[in-house]
Amino acid sequence: MQASAALILGPLLAAAAGTLASLAGHPPAFAWTCAITAWVACWWVLEPIPAPHTALLPLALLPLLGILDARAVAEAYGNEVILLLAGGFMLSAAVESSGAHRRLALWMLRLTGGGSGRRILFGFVLATAMLSMWISNAATTLLMIPVALAVLERYPDPRLAAPLILGIAYAASFGGLGTPIGTPPNLIFRSVYEDTTGQEISFVDWFAFGIPIVLASIPLLVLWLGRNLRDAPAAPLPDLPTMSAGERRVLCIFGIVALLWIFRTDPFGGWREWLGLRGASDASVALLGALAMALCPNGKGGRLLSGDAAERIPWGTLILFGGGIALASGFSASGLSQWMATHLVGLKELPLPLMLLGLCLGVTLLSEIASNTATAALLMPVMAAAAAAAGVDPILFMLPAALAASLGFMLPVATAPNAIAYATGRVDNRIMLREGWFLDVTGVLLVVTVVWAVFAW
Repeated sequence: MQASAALILGPLLAAAAGTLASLAGHPPAFAWTCAITAWVACWWVLEPIPAPHTALLPLALLPLLGILDARAVAEAYGNEVILLLAGGFMLSAAVESSGAHRRLALWMLRLTGGGSGRRILFGFVLATAMLSMWISNAATTLLMIPVALAVLERYPDPRLAAPLILGIAYAASFGGLGTPIGTPPNLIFRSVYEDTTGQEISFVDWFAFGIPIVLASIPLLVLWLGRNLRDAPAAPLPDLPTMSAGERRVLCIFGIVALLWIFRTDPFGGWREWLGLRGASDASVALLGALAMALCPNGKGGRLLSGDAAERIPWGTLILFGGGIALASGFSASGLSQWMATHLVGLKELPLPLMLLGLCLGVTLLSEIASNTATAALLMPVMAAAAAAAGVDPILFMLPAALAASLGFMLPVATAPNAIAYATGRVDNRIMLREGWFLDVTGVLLVVTVVWAVFAW
């Protein structure tokens, strides 16, 4: 659909949704929230304008129409998840500026070796998945693609090109599921779940399901994408340069930050309880880590986190988050969440595994054409209401939906890693569709199986 038509369709759907809600006898706040949701959903799916720009709609309209007061909307930007994401972006920028991420990638590649086509693919998939747990999926893909292209230039077998490029893109998406900061949908789920239930999900809690998904995805990707590489020859790997002072310092600080994240609340209450710092959060750790990066010299006359690197942070993503959090608050304040809960009672009649499979497949297909961040922001309050209707823990609906939002593998527009892979010219739509459909299905099965095993049994 052309951008001009999509621009018009958004307000039209808003008018229709608001009118239908009013005619059904719902109060004005409810009708306005329906209208805003329809408008935002349309523009997030069709993207006639960038998704962060669309996120300004709930931020502007919710207080204007009296659904939320200005203070509640402003709190969307002060939400812990926004601060955590901002700190995480700054840490990632410092790691990228130092070149430490390239060293880690090459080191992991050398562990697996280049003795065959499958081993090369395994090395790249492993390195990408591990890095993507801690830095953004897009940044990880942008790092690994040039390394892969350098290998492919000297590799004699053209069969390796498409599996290697797609393996990097897909491993970045799977790897992002391993930690709460791995990909934006994870943070959106974490924020809405904690607001809904009052229960916090720590890094250790997340590892219980995130790490098994990542570990299972690595052989899955290698076996599927490398199914025709059994006789592919060996290849030389790029040399590992000497470690600089900046790399050592940035890895030291990032390692400390990661340990503080992991042991904040566990074991036995974590260092937060031991030191009496009960207000300490993952966001405060990330921001202090970013400050340490900004203060620490890089050994070349500058700082680990320069002003230029900080300015390259994707601030639009933070706006998108703020809009999603504000919209979720509007759902609750207007009564829309409660209405959804009463109209989803039929879900109780379905077996829970079947419900989760259908839910995740639907979310995955939606994320193929819409931003996974926008998809998660739109669906999390709905999933909370659906869980209430079905009489189950909200995590059983919200978590699989959030994870499934990152599983779009069939189209270049589904995720940033897919778009980067497509831009290399080594894969086309046909190849991505052929390889991606199987991973969409198996990825959903993997997510549902792990979540069910961890939380339902």
